[in-house]
Amino acid sequence: MTTLAEHVEDYLRLRRALGFTLGGYDDPLASFAAYIEAAGTGTVTAELAEAWAWLPVGIKPITASYRIGWVRGFARYLHAIDPAHEIPPPGLLSVPRRRPAPYLYSHEQVQDVLARARQLQPPLRAATYETLFGLLATTGMRVGEALALTRHDVALVDGILTIRHAKFNRMRLVPLHPSTTDALRRYALVRDHLCRDPRTDRFFHIGGVVERRDAEHVFLTITTQLGLRTAIVHPRIHDLRHTFAVRTLTDWQRDGSDVHAMLPVLSTYLGHIEPKNTNWYLSATPELMQLAAERLEQHFGGRL
Repeated sequence: MTTLAEHVEDYLRLRRALGFTLGGYDDPLASFAAYIEAAGTGTVTAELAEAWAWLPVGIKPITASYRIGWVRGFARYLHAIDPAHEIPPPGLLSVPRRRPAPYLYSHEQVQDVLARARQLQPPLRAATYETLFGLLATTGMRVGEALALTRHDVALVDGILTIRHAKFNRMRLVPLHPSTTDALRRYALVRDHLCRDPRTDRFFHIGGVVERRDAEHVFLTITTQLGLRTAIVHPRIHDLRHTFAVRTLTDWQRDGSDVHAMLPVLSTYLGHIEPKNTNWYLSATPELMQLAAERLEQHFGGRL
């Protein structure tokens, strides 16, 4: 008779064979199997799954929600083998996801950030952060994706970036505007002149690897110095990505383009796994809502 622990191994092996990256699932599901067997049964029930999801005592509801989600997928697998295993119902321990409204940088604010980065010392650090922040603003890339770029990932002749380890370990190509490609070429020349023997093959470096926490700290310092960060307003480096997405949608809206038809293009460019992550910008941005209302009013001749 196959034990739950053995079923966990089979389940994870199957998921990986289907292309899923499940590095963080091994320990939780092994713990769940041990919990079920310690309860004196080899059968999964929704009640036991919920009790395990709340362990250890005092965890946050969002953590319990994640844990029950891990169990739900495993329980579906078990149920297909033996219907005696219960699948925790959808919505059990679910926590509403409330995404904060993005901080949208104006063109002038982005230029101010780049100008302040240009003043950093030493010169290689200044060139690296100015170009990094500029790339994030003009492509909407995630900061981790940009910092992970190697020299081979940046095609300065074709103007295309290869993102090899995006979110969920996916790969995508990011075509660049000619002006962005020119900026990367200038940076590469300065970088190689200032550091002829780097300790890394990363495209962005300061002799060694630029850590994400360091980039975020520099950005936080600059936005604070510029007065953009206050006790109430907390702009983040990730908001450069939000700004790019919103500005792109706004430009399409103003040009009269079919925004919903173009959304998959933006979704692919940004590396979104689910289209709903891109759709979110349509309702999260007052400016876009206003433009949509104006287009409706024009379409119906003011009869709204």
